[in-house]
Amino acid sequence: MMNELPSLDSEYFKKVYDANDDPWDFETSDYEANKYKATLIALPHEKYHSALEIGCSIGVFTKLLAKRCENIVATDVSQKALDKAIERCKNLENIHFIKAKFPKELPVENFSLIVVSEVAYYLSPEDWELAMSKLFNITKENGNIVLVHWLPEVHDYPQTGDEVHDSFAKYMNGKMENVFKSREETYRIDVWKKPESA
Repeated sequence: MMNELPSLDSEYFKKVYDANDDPWDFETSDYEANKYKATLIALPHEKYHSALEIGCSIGVFTKLLAKRCENIVATDVSQKALDKAIERCKNLENIHFIKAKFPKELPVENFSLIVVSEVAYYLSPEDWELAMSKLFNITKENGNIVLVHWLPEVHDYPQTGDEVHDSFAKYMNGKMENVFKSREETYRIDVWKKPESA
């Protein structure tokens, strides 16, 4: 475990987006394109009624995910990122964008799919535990939670991708079932299913 760093706050992401409109090269990176493709392949269902994407950034994956979902709520802490996402997805009527801080601000409705991609390692272990509880509660029965995270250590992130996924597995032991797992050199995908009457 790394030194206990606090969760990265909205000011951190404001600075990141002020410096670069696409700070993680979502639009151009082969890594991102391959990861998006692998994430969509990993989804157990061809179609979902309701999805929540946490940390949608500039909406590159949101636009791809929209083809698999009747309705998507996509959140991000950065208004600048959301503005770009809204513009990118302006012709898609099944996406609703919300500025929200994860995990303190989450929609109150329940979802059949929740995607947490490249987000949870920004949280301290304590805040991630709070997030896991909230995510479980807003997942519908037979619904899926998808975790996708970069694995190499980043010095200013409170957690690594492996720490995020491993703590999720520990927390959800007996609560959810791991139905898909894949590990590439630099990222990891885990898909979890909430059973009926969980």
